[in-house]
Amino acid sequence: MLGTLDEVVFDCADPVTLSAFWHEVFGGSAPVHRRADWSYFDTPAGLRIAFQRVPEGKSAKNRLHLDVAVADVPAAAAAAVALGASLVGELHSDSVGTFQVLHDPEGNEWCVVKPA
Repeated sequence: MLGTLDEVVFDCADPVTLSAFWHEVFGGSAPVHRRADWSYFDTPAGLRIAFQRVPEGKSAKNRLHLDVAVADVPAAAAAAVALGASLVGELHSDSVGTFQVLHDPEGNEWCVVKPA
C-alpha cells in the first residue's frame, strides 16, 4: 500500500459556490473557505471534499466522477437540478441498477445511482 485517501479535490472556477453545491448533496460540516481559492467540507462519512480555483475552464469529459447512492434516482436527480445541477441524457436502468448522469454547476459529470 502506498497510502490512504486524504481528500477528493475538484479544480474549479468558484470554490465557494461549488463547495456550497456539493455540501447540499452530501451534508456534513459547514464549508470552510480557507482562502479565496480553496474551500472544503467533510462529509458525514468522514471524507473531505475540497475545491481549488484554477485559471482554465473545464474542456473535456471527466476522467473520474462521483457516484452518489440514493434511494430514489428520479427524486434525487430532481433535487439535484433544484440545487443547480443539470441532467445529462436519459435515466438508465438495467439488471444491475438505475442511474442518472448529471453535471454540477461547473459542468463536472456525476451520477445518482441505485443498485438493483
